[in-house]
Amino acid sequence: MYYEISKDVFDMLPNAVFGAVAVRGIDNTKDVPELKAMLEESIKECEAYFGGEKPKNTDAVIPYREAFKALGINPNRYSCSIEALMDRIAKGKGFPAINAAVDLGNAISIKYRLPIGAHDIDSLDEGLDVRVAVPEDTFIAFGSTEEEKPEDGEVVYASGNEVRTRRWTWRQSERGKITEETKAILFPIDGFKDVNLDKVEEAIEEFKTLLAQYFGDVEVVTGIVDAENPRFEF
Repeated sequence: MYYEISKDVFDMLPNAVFGAVAVRGIDNTKDVPELKAMLEESIKECEAYFGGEKPKNTDAVIPYREAFKALGINPNRYSCSIEALMDRIAKGKGFPAINAAVDLGNAISIKYRLPIGAHDIDSLDEGLDVRVAVPEDTFIAFGSTEEEKPEDGEVVYASGNEVRTRRWTWRQSERGKITEETKAILFPIDGFKDVNLDKVEEAIEEFKTLLAQYFGDVEVVTGIVDAENPRFEF
């Protein structure tokens, strides 16, 4: 199994860096109150971070808006996942607990203000690619059953021709979503070498600690993907 970023993506985003946390053997059926509490605490800290500023104007979000422009995505129409989370928090909507693994990913994402996805490893074909969409690709939006086509030239997360995330970090698919039955997860963490690599590394370490603490005897493999090392195998 692998996680790989194409050269085309690095040509558009040469300073991009992708953390990777792959975990197998989790029990996602149990309730973990500590993770719900961590999610609530991350939300409170994020609210304090804004200081009345709109999320799109904060140092945490601006690099992602600029990256969206470099990828040909209008950031005023399509928000990076971390901007969408922060907008929700800024509007006082909070964020609901979903299940233990998703709560963990959201809590770390909000704490470090990083886009973090979550993909069911057992639903992947041979791996997960971040690449430019091709005509054969299809996408099913979260909560939907209808297939749609990504736009030409759109950067996507894909397993084979099944697109798992459209417009880089905009929207994940119904395919491969994390449920209580999920046993293995890949958490990608999207950042930039010259902006927040330290936060990507800190997020990876926190994943390792908390996965062991709350999910018991699990197998965790981590790595960093960049232009010099574009493929992570797990």
